[in-house]
Order: sequence, then structure tokens, then C-alpha cells
Amino acid sequence: MQRAAALVRRGCCPRTPGPWGRSQSSAAAEASAVLKVRPERSRRERILTLESMNPQVKAVEYAVRGPIVLKAVEIELELQRGIKKPFTEVIRANIGDAQAMGQQPITFLRQVMALCTYPNLLDSPSFPEDAKKRARRILQACGGNSLGSYSASQGVNCIREDVAAYITRRDGGVPADPDNIYLTTGASDGISTILKILVSGGGKSRTGVMIPIPQYPLYSAVISELDAIQVNYYLDEENCWALNVNELRRAVQEAKDHCDPKVLCIINPGNPTGQVQSRKCIEDVIHFAWEEKLFLLADEVYQDNVYSPDCKFHSFKKVLYEMGPEYSSNVELASFHSTSKGYMGECGYRGGYMEVINLHPEIKGQLVKLLSVRLCPPVSGQAAMDIVVNPPVPGEESFEQFHREKESVLGNLAKKAKLTEDLFNQVPGIHCNPLQGAMYAFPRIFIPSKAVEAAQAHKMAPDMFYCMKLLEETGICVVPGSGFGQREGTYHFRMTILPPVEKLKTVLQKVKDFHIKFLEKYA
Repeated sequence: MQRAAALVRRGCCPRTPGPWGRSQSSAAAEASAVLKVRPERSRRERILTLESMNPQVKAVEYAVRGPIVLKAVEIELELQRGIKKPFTEVIRANIGDAQAMGQQPITFLRQVMALCTYPNLLDSPSFPEDAKKRARRILQACGGNSLGSYSASQGVNCIREDVAAYITRRDGGVPADPDNIYLTTGASDGISTILKILVSGGGKSRTGVMIPIPQYPLYSAVISELDAIQVNYYLDEENCWALNVNELRRAVQEAKDHCDPKVLCIINPGNPTGQVQSRKCIEDVIHFAWEEKLFLLADEVYQDNVYSPDCKFHSFKKVLYEMGPEYSSNVELASFHSTSKGYMGECGYRGGYMEVINLHPEIKGQLVKLLSVRLCPPVSGQAAMDIVVNPPVPGEESFEQFHREKESVLGNLAKKAKLTEDLFNQVPGIHCNPLQGAMYAFPRIFIPSKAVEAAQAHKMAPDMFYCMKLLEETGICVVPGSGFGQREGTYHFRMTILPPVEKLKTVLQKVKDFHIKFLEKYA
């Protein structure tokens, strides 16, 4: 068939003899006749279509890498092709990717990772002995002394021991059991895994998962994928995004009419809102979870990112134990940490852990079984997590440099948090709560009614319309608040504070200029 079609395409050639003595024109005529007798078959319908695919997957949305980012990629390609824009680069302020924004890696972490990846370097005098000591310990716990081998599904044993020791130090001596530690592919993997085990039932007995609004879109995405019921509780924007237990009570009571609320998710410090919960608030939340028989998920990946001098990070695990055995022996808690945030910013290694306490022994076995399906998290990510929880200590060769680099990163973030808050609050029509922690601003923006109408005409949420215009006119990519959830009639966007100070000042000035013009245009 293909040969016949090719002959037809060559039918316009001069009449020269073919290899069998016939002219090409007669061969073309013969091929054309064959095609008429044997018409091409039509392409059959695809098995996988939007109509036939898993509807839960289709329902998943992840705003941090949603339509706004696809548009940013499109603009970047246009800039590369020389198409003129009112700007020379796209600034990706949409995601907390520290090193993509210019943050330098922590030297000690990269030294240990280099040694683990290429053990021949262990003989090099260029590497400090404390880095070599950690690398040897990690490698000796790996099959074949290599990061390239699989680990146990729960993670490399010595790394789980180091995580448990870190938690014990962090929490002032509250014990942590390595058997309760599960190494994960970033914190996201742990969150989605534990939710898989928690979700069950149908109809009014379907599991309800309580999440803060605004929230990190991983939660709503996993809830959609699992076909669970999302139960929103609203953070108090007028009170620096505080969590109010009365709001939790409202949410859980309303949810009981249509689902079985079984899980309460907390993000502390908050993403995208940057609040840091007080100890009293955490006690109230734990008491509420105990009272309502809720499984607690504590997302604590920003535990190193606390900037406000009036705030301090308290882990849910520590507060739970200090509330006494009635709580510490009964409240089921999974808490999460990661290599991606903090001062490390090692997003690409995909390292993380979860600690799960008060889990039923039979469920422990089910959890390990579920983890074993994906064999193990990346062993390189596990090694990176080990360095985060087992850094140099005073008296070791690398301590001074490590401490200097860590404090420099966190000090710069604190300055940028205050700078962002102050500059946003100078702009008419923008209000930004204090950035107590994490690495984002989530300012509230005023959008005039004419702009809301224009957004509706483009079939966009008003804040998506705003963010698209901001991107197209300034090259700044931020995420609309509608992707995180917000109270009806309010509009926000999330912007990371990770760019270097001078670039951040430029970003903030461009947002200010854009916002003033936007208000004038749609007044």
C-alpha cells in the first residue's frame, strides 16, 4: 500500500522506463488502480480518551504548575525566538524552588552527596573528614555499598535512626522510634501515601478530609484522585491567617451531614499563607482531634523557616507528648519533613520522611505493603535527608562553614519576608499580612468590578485574569489565589520570596506599577 501511494506521488515524473521496462506513468496508473480497490482503512477510535479516562484523575488540579505556568513557558519560547516583549525574561515566582532562584547549595550537603555518589573521592584530601565519615556510614548501609542499589521499602535503616535522633533532639528529648519513620520521595509522597490508607467508605460514610483554605494544592489534588470528600476550614485572614478551633467545629459539624470526617490536615508554617501557629493553637487543635476522633496530618516542611521574632516553631509531636498520656497514647499523628525547603532548598533530590505514631500494628503492616509497591524512595534522596537531620556539630571540621551558610540563607529570607510585606503594603489596593514563616507572600488584591466582568468574558477567575495580565505585561509568573482556595469575593496571589534581594525589589516594583495601571484601566 505504501509503495503504491509512493508511485502515485511520483506520477508526474517524465515517462522514463522503470526497472521492469514500463514507464513511470503506467506504473503510477497501476498503483492508482490498486488504491481504488484497496482504500486506506480509517484510524480506529482511541481506547483512552477524555470520556473514558479515570474521572478522578481528570478532576485533579494543581495550580502551582497550572495554566499560568504553561503560559509562562510559551512566553519564554517566544523570547528565545526573538519576539519582542515589554520585558527580557520570565521570572518564575510561582514555586518554592530555591536553587532555581539562585540560592547556593549548602557545601557540606553537596560534599557528602558527592562522596556517596562517587566513593573514589573518599581518598581525596579535598574533602573534610566529617563529610567522609557520614558518607561511609551511609554507603555501608546500602546494598553493595552503593547508592545505586534498592533500599528497604521503609528506607535505609541507619538513615531512619538518624531521623529519629534528630526528632528527639528537636523536641527536647521526646523519644522517637526509628520503626515509626518512613523515608519518602519528598513530603508529598508521604502525604499521598497516608491518605490512600485513610480513605474508605461510600455515600455518607465516605472519608472526609479537612484541609485549610487557603491550602497547598497537593491536598485537594490527592483528595480528588482518591475520590474522597474535601472539607474546607477557613484560616482567619483578619488575624494573620490564624487557625480558629471554632471554625474547625463549624466545618466538621456541617461535613457530618454528607461524609465521615476522619482526617485533619495542618500546614505549619503555612503554605501559602506564611503563618506560624502558637503552642496554644496547637494544643487546641490536638484536643479537637482527640475529641472528634480525627487522624492528624502535620505538614511541617517549613519548620526551619520562621522569621518573625515573636514566633517559634512547635512540632505537633512535641506538644502532643507534653499534653500527657491521654493524648500522646491515643491521637494518631503523621508528621512530614523534606529536603526541599528550609535552608537546604534541595528540591531535586526528592528526599523526605514521615513519622507516624499511634498507628494500629496491623495497619503498620498494610502501610509497609503499600510502600513496597513502589520498591523504595530514591536512595540519593534518602542520603540527602540524612545530611539534613545529621549536620555538622560544634567541634567538627565543617561546623563553622555549615553554620555560616545556614544562617546566611535564613537571615536573607527573613529580610526578604519583611521587605515583601512592607513594599506590598505601600501599594493602594494590596494588603499583605506579616510573613511569619515559610517562603511565600499571599497578598490580598482589590480587583475592580469592570475587571471582574472582563475576566468573566474570558471565562477566567478574576485573579487568574489578573495574574495572566501581570505575566503578559511584566514577565512575572505568580499563582492566582483561586488555585489555593479563598473566601468568596476575595482575591489573592501567591508569590515566592526566593529571588535574590535586588531581583526581588525589581519584581515588587513591577507588581506595584502593574497594579496601579490595572486599577486605572478598570476603574
